[in-house]
Amino acid sequence: MWADPIVVAHITGIPSTREQSWSRLLRYAGHWSLLGYGYWAIEERTTGAFVGEAGFADYHRQIEPSLDGIPELGWVLTPAMHGKGYATEAVRATIEWAAQHFPGGSKIGCIVAPENAKSIRVAIKCGFALAAETAYLQSPALMYLRDLG
Repeated sequence: MWADPIVVAHITGIPSTREQSWSRLLRYAGHWSLLGYGYWAIEERTTGAFVGEAGFADYHRQIEPSLDGIPELGWVLTPAMHGKGYATEAVRATIEWAAQHFPGGSKIGCIVAPENAKSIRVAIKCGFALAAETAYLQSPALMYLRDLG
């Protein structure tokens, strides 16, 4: 999935190598081991087909405003699964998990490329509010935050 130019178009713009994809998987496992949260694989219920990934991370990004102490929710789907509601369903399920596992009053965040209208819609539908127009790795980025309540 991470080698697909469509998948990475609004993330890095550069398809991942096999080595980079493996490093990403190890980073996901490390999040669970060290922080107690991470990413899940998303599967289609009826077929078991791989849909994508969603979950939380702490990447220690050099971004302003800082996301230090705020779990960052991310989601990515294979192109064949775009536009079918899977992203919204996965993000809502991930938020529900967070509400049960993170301390009361916690905030969660997400970063979206300004041109990624589909992910912006998902973030807003799932209760995120624009917190900042910023930049990450010298590219424009929108930072959204949400209270878990």
